[in-house]
Amino acid sequence: MAKCGTLIRNALVVDGGGETPLAADVAIDAGRILAVGALQDYQPEDIIDAEGKVLAPGFIDVHAHDDLYLIRNPEMLPKLSQGVTTVIVGNCGISAAPVQLRGKLPDPMNLLGEEEAFRFPTFASYVKAIATAQPTVNVAALVGHTALRNNHMDRLDRSATPSEMDAMRAQLREALAHGALGLSTGLAYLSAYSASTEEVAALAEPLADAGAIYATHLRSESEAILQALDEACRIGKNAQVPVVVSHLKCAGIANWGRGTEVLEWLDRSRESQPIGWDCYPYAAGSSTLDLRQVDERVTIRITWSIPHPDKAGQTLAQIAEAWGVGHREAARRLQPAGAIYHSIAEEDMRDILRHPATMIGSDGLPNDPLPHPRLWGTFPRVLGHYCREQKLFSLAEAVRKMTSLPAQRFGLTDRGCIRPGYHADLVLLDPVTIRDLATFDDPIRPAAGIEAVWVNGTLTYRNQALTGHRAGRFLPRQT
Repeated sequence: MAKCGTLIRNALVVDGGGETPLAADVAIDAGRILAVGALQDYQPEDIIDAEGKVLAPGFIDVHAHDDLYLIRNPEMLPKLSQGVTTVIVGNCGISAAPVQLRGKLPDPMNLLGEEEAFRFPTFASYVKAIATAQPTVNVAALVGHTALRNNHMDRLDRSATPSEMDAMRAQLREALAHGALGLSTGLAYLSAYSASTEEVAALAEPLADAGAIYATHLRSESEAILQALDEACRIGKNAQVPVVVSHLKCAGIANWGRGTEVLEWLDRSRESQPIGWDCYPYAAGSSTLDLRQVDERVTIRITWSIPHPDKAGQTLAQIAEAWGVGHREAARRLQPAGAIYHSIAEEDMRDILRHPATMIGSDGLPNDPLPHPRLWGTFPRVLGHYCREQKLFSLAEAVRKMTSLPAQRFGLTDRGCIRPGYHADLVLLDPVTIRDLATFDDPIRPAAGIEAVWVNGTLTYRNQALTGHRAGRFLPRQT
């Protein structure tokens, strides 16, 4: 009789690859999946009776901003309680490393934490810090373009000089040598908006030799979205690397109804180069408060404000009325601040969410005192609201979007599927009760229906509580 560490019996296995769910047992040993099937001849140290509940690969959050949070709070409860076993950080051009502050922390790097938290001048030092913290989840990381700009430029409202680009490329090469997934940009933000396409293309040059990727928060997600997509694709083609478009959306009321147009453009482009994208399952975004996005027709909720912390939780309209000023003036007084923008059409979001090439990313901001509910609810919302209730896609397809598809897109070897030899990142869930409980009014609430989570074979979350074991690790890029 073969021995194993854990045997999960009577599970409905959704393998992550899009296959039809299958009733089976799963044996785990030494952090890996040992066998899948009717396993009668195993002698386990621990037995879990799944009682017909769904066993899926652990979810991969492809768009996270947990860079510094996971060092301070390695329990990572907002993600683990959703069944997330891997986070990809360093998105939108902002990353924890490499960072050498030259003065005041620029927007939107302040989304990641306070100035004193940025203490990783090299990517290697950040990798070491992850190993020391040993978070409950695995971590893979991109290098932020804005972080590199901040390291080498005296001001960010211009394009970089050739010598500054050389210095940024050198830091990017160091990061790639220590396992970074690639380069991310946040070209919509003022800290990077002045960067020319040529600057980004030049910086992306080392990516191909490293087998890395280019991920981008587009220069525009509203009227000029097709031009912004074209720029992203040109940068990817020039560097000869895959492109990942972050949190794909059609933002702003004037842009509603263009979801199909954008997806058709991307499908045509995918015929000649590798392109992927992610989406969060909410018709509202969240970031810093940007005067350019203030529109009196859009509900904007303030999540934090440095000069007026008491205004967190109120809408911009309420604050403007109380102060007797216009929305734009109220926003100016609140800055620096964070905001939730209800500026996306539900139908556009659904069209993007159901597309077979769409991955799921939370884009959650763990440092917000009143965060967008996507921080705690993204993955259960996809499975409960959009899969079970709205029937946008099958359970197998929903799981594929959160597991094998991102693992393939980001090169996370032997993860994202329930197959012998794969790392035992697993989530046991109840398909009938799984749902998000976090709301815009009450955003810090764990989801219902997550029964257990294993990370690298270690039972880390069970019965709505942490087990006290942390087995996450840094995942270097696999060429």
